This record gives sequence, C-alpha cells and structure tokens, in this order.
Amino acid sequence: MAIFSENESITIVGGAHFSKELLLEALERAPIVYAADGGANLCMKYRCQPKRVIGDLDSISPSVRCEIEPARLIHVSEQDTTDFEKLLIRVKAPLMLAVGFMGGQIDHQMTVQTVLTTHAHRKIICVGEHDVMFVSPPEINLALEARTRVSLYPMASVQVQSTGLYWATDGLCFAPDGQIGTSNRATGPVSLTPSAPRVLVILPKTCLDIAINAMQVAPYWDVPI
Repeated sequence: MAIFSENESITIVGGAHFSKELLLEALERAPIVYAADGGANLCMKYRCQPKRVIGDLDSISPSVRCEIEPARLIHVSEQDTTDFEKLLIRVKAPLMLAVGFMGGQIDHQMTVQTVLTTHAHRKIICVGEHDVMFVSPPEINLALEARTRVSLYPMASVQVQSTGLYWATDGLCFAPDGQIGTSNRATGPVSLTPSAPRVLVILPKTCLDIAINAMQVAPYWDVPI
C-alpha cells in the first residue's frame, strides 16, 4: 500500500556514498527526491531537499534532522525490512532512479539486489558511478551499440531468451550457483525475455538514458500475491 504517489519519475537516495555529479545526473531526469533514512545526509550535503525521508531514521545526523521539516520525516520503526524497502512499500511512481544504493558495503549492495528482485513489479533503476542495474521486465528492448557490456545476473533459477548478444542465452538455465551471464556484450540492439522476474541487468552508466527509455515502455511484472 503506497502512502505517497507520484505521477512522474522520481529519484530515491540511499546512504552509500556517491558524487554530487551523479545526483545531478539523476535529478535532470527525475527531479522529485525521496530519501531512504541516511540518504538524507547526502541530499543535504549536496543542497537537495528531499520531499520525504522514510526509514527507521537512525542514520540521519542530528544537524541534518534539524534542517528537515518534521512533516517530511516518516518514521517506520519495524526492523523486518531495510530502509530501501520501507521506502518502496510507501512510495509509488512510474519509474524510480535509485542513487546511493551501489558501491558501498558489499553486504548492503547484495541486500539491494534482493530488494530489487522482491519488488520486480516496480520499475527501479539503480544508478552507480560506473554501472546501472535493474531487474529485467517481462520484455525489454535496449537500443545498445555493438560491443556494449551487458551482464545478466540470475537471482534464482531462470531462463532468458535474447537477441543481439554475442553469447546467446536461449536454452540456458541460469542460477546464482550455476550458469551466470556476466560480461556478455551486445552486437547491436538487445532484446531480453526472461521466464521470471529474477534477472538483474547490469550496463555501463553511459547507457542510463537507454535503460530509462526501455524501462518506460516495457511491460510490468504482475504484482506478487
């Protein structure tokens, strides 16, 4: 159940360090900002006031907390979900650019990968300094140039039909403890049709706009029951 609903793409900010330039890239494409707990510290450091801050609020510095109107702070006390997931549960938008969720502690990033998979019915693109990462929709067409790096990482057993990849994936059974599809490359435009919402697509950050355009027109996975 979403408490806050937006009609346009938004940027959500996490606490893993990122540059001001990366935030500005996201804001050019999605200027409405929500922060997940400690992501508010970096928002304010870069002079970006979040519309809402959502989480258990144990990572916001006292000085930053004083700078943000109390009505913008949404405290969620339960500890069964991460702050990233607390935000996703409460915010709805057609597309989310997630900054500050890649490149920090490896265990935190692995958790982010799990949350992306759990919420595969949402359109979320994690944006890092070097890569972008998202769960593949049921079908997606990426207008990539030849030789672009394309990595497919399975979060569970899954198959992926594809066109435009140097190493074909049709007929392969991917699994995190078996066949994976990292460091493939495009021969031109790429299409992916996974059998389940369990495939992370990782591209160079230079492909951010390609990923956004493709995700915007791609179908959604069904909401899990």
